[in-house]
Amino acid sequence: MNKPVIATIHGAAVGAGATIVLPADYRLAADDARFGFVFTRRGIVPEGASTWFLPRLVGMATALDWMISGRVFGAQEALAAGLVSETHPRERLLERAHELARQLATTVAPVSVAITRQMLYRMSAHESPVPTERLQSKLIADILTTPDAIEGVTSFLQRRNPSFPGRISTDLPPHLPW
Repeated sequence: MNKPVIATIHGAAVGAGATIVLPADYRLAADDARFGFVFTRRGIVPEGASTWFLPRLVGMATALDWMISGRVFGAQEALAAGLVSETHPRERLLERAHELARQLATTVAPVSVAITRQMLYRMSAHESPVPTERLQSKLIADILTTPDAIEGVTSFLQRRNPSFPGRISTDLPPHLPW
């Protein structure tokens, strides 16, 4: 996926309801949301690549606790652990998700977001930062003169929102390794 994903959670996100939101880039929860990775309490195993995503989001110790115990916990614990990035009253949750989407749509370059998102997921699995640094160095050398980079700097200097011309469908660098 090349575009940011925003998930909103209200009510109970338990089992598959908890795992389906893990790949989202932003997870916003209602103050009264509840979460549970209850698989062990049902005699089954986690699904949806949740054992890959969850430790990366909240750390191994918390992932072990939540997945082994299968206990249900509230939005404040999810926020403190980093499972969700924000909590809001239920009636404001969707409004906040729309605000975030509008903010991203008007302030970030889609091509830069696509590359960055893919690098975070694909390059973080390397045992060393060297392959990541090599790719980033090549990307930086090539991207400094792109229309998006020029617009980003110009809009900053002019103190206005950018209007990035780059498109994911046509402007991704051809040398990306994926």
